[in-house]
Amino acid sequence: MNRQLLFIILLLLPVAALSEDFSMSHSIQEVKAKHEDHLMALPGVVSVGISKDKDGNLVIMIGMDGPRPETEARLPHSLEGYSVLVRIIGTVKAQ
Repeated sequence: MNRQLLFIILLLLPVAALSEDFSMSHSIQEVKAKHEDHLMALPGVVSVGISKDKDGNLVIMIGMDGPRPETEARLPHSLEGYSVLVRIIGTVKAQ
């Protein structure tokens, strides 16, 4: 019986390792960093950050300098499983 159990464990071990790799997700910080340059290059996007929605869930927040329907239509609703919120924050100036 011990040989059979060992055989089953050895048979299932690679499957367990594969399922672990597929379920791994990137942190919101990694997702933001990965997409930030592309998003900042869009007209009217002045910031990309991390915030919380009304339910307390972490989201990627995109700040716009004003209403820009064409740009807003190009923005994703989510990135790699994280919701994206768009807010009009105005022009960002260095102090």
